[in-house]
Formats: sequence, structure tokens, C-alpha cells
Amino acid sequence: MARVKVFLICSECLSRNYTLTKRKDDPKRLELSKFCPTCGKHTLHKESK
Repeated sequence: MARVKVFLICSECLSRNYTLTKRKDDPKRLELSKFCPTCGKHTLHKESK
């Protein structure tokens, strides 16, 4: 299966902090709780368009 690179964006400060790969046929967008170095705390990070 093909994999595609995605960026995770902080939901509070909108900075792009993380890069991951996911399967191309996965219709859902990723939502993970990750540490944001800009905010200095754990926040919800969503996959960008």
C-alpha cells in the first residue's frame, strides 16, 4: 500500500510541528495529542489539508 506524508498542525497556535506518514487509502484525518514546543504544552494536533 502506498503511504503519503502528512503534517500535523497545533489546534491552538496553528504551527506545523510534526511530519508523519499514513496509508493513502485511509479516509479519516489524524487527530493526536502531541507536545507543541510553541505553546509549551500538550495540545490537539490535526492533519493539515
